[in-house]
Amino acid sequence: MLIAIDIGNTDFTIGLFRGKELCDTFRMRSKIHRTSDEYGVFLLNILNYKGYSADEVDAVIISSVVPAVMHSFNSAIIKYFCLKPIIVGPGIKTGIKVRTINPRETGADRIVDAVAAHELYGGPIIVVDFGTATTYDFVSKEGELIGGVTSPGIRTSANALWQQAAKLPEIEIRKPDFILAKETVSSMQAGLVFGYIGQTEYIIRKMKEESGKDSVKVVATGGLGKMIANETECIDFYDSNLTLKGLRLIYDKQQSRDNP
Repeated sequence: MLIAIDIGNTDFTIGLFRGKELCDTFRMRSKIHRTSDEYGVFLLNILNYKGYSADEVDAVIISSVVPAVMHSFNSAIIKYFCLKPIIVGPGIKTGIKVRTINPRETGADRIVDAVAAHELYGGPIIVVDFGTATTYDFVSKEGELIGGVTSPGIRTSANALWQQAAKLPEIEIRKPDFILAKETVSSMQAGLVFGYIGQTEYIIRKMKEESGKDSVKVVATGGLGKMIANETECIDFYDSNLTLKGLRLIYDKQQSRDNP
């Protein structure tokens, strides 16, 4: 069994694979500092709760955009699973060529998403990941990550709104029934959700124009991405587990490289 782990700014997203099948997923907060023992015990407990054994785990692959947790988390995998995890980064075979000015600046999560999008849906394709930051990446037909856009995530924008404006309350992020709101909560919801739909459509349209490609597919992922994807025709696919699938694909590529 393969454990695929995406460490983001808000959550760890963890998937369990048997071959190509994603059997289970679960999450934990990444903003809480933990020791290697705490990480290890959490993983063992959640596996046991879901009916799995640590002895079933053959390999672990990790992508991370949070360097501060990596020492403790790596130590947990080595100590509690007796495995050295594969870390997505320089030297790892992904099948994607990053054609930016400084490829090392490109987050591991964006590369993993690009791998999954290109292999599962084909290129050219735009990958939109609605996370703490919302990222838009253009992947060519040949599997090259050409460039992209980074903007504040929906929840990040919402947090800024009610933290910086003293009289605005913390609200549930959902689409209101009407854009012409008659009270504060729905007016904030309208601004966040409809504003984000507009941003998404504009950025995707401009990326297609600048690339010179008309027939470009768009796949979205990330927690609040489904809400946006349901409200616009510019997104062709929504795949909540795109990143985990990308990690599994990269793991398979490493196996084929190491065992030709």
